Amino acid sequence: MSNPRNLKYTEEHEWLLVEGDVVTIGVTWHAQDQLGDVVFVDLPEVDADFAAGDVIGEVESVKAVSEIYTPVSGAVVEVNEELDGAEDLVNQDPYGDGWMVKIKLDHPGELEALMSAEAYEAFCEGGE
Repeated sequence: MSNPRNLKYTEEHEWLLVEGDVVTIGVTWHAQDQLGDVVFVDLPEVDADFAAGDVIGEVESVKAVSEIYTPVSGAVVEVNEELDGAEDLVNQDPYGDGWMVKIKLDHPGELEALMSAEAYEAFCEGGE
């Protein structure tokens, strides 16, 4: 699966879409593929503040429970309510309807630590 070139990626297998000072975060195709069928998603409350590296939620699948991390600091401005009862969107459309949260950036410089699609693909091929 080719990863969208307009996104940024983390070593924890999250993707970020940067739109001004708001980032949308979800899990990558690789992550959902490793998890298997997603059966539950636990997301934070709107207005919750997080620092880069904090756990902001969990994804539960038939295989495992995995934590979702935020690579940026900021406040949650929106959560994907569609995932409540339609958790399989994470598997079906991880880069679209399966997004998880939107965070208003506190420190835009944190984005510089993220990987491009090409770097992320090399990371995954390296056996992370």
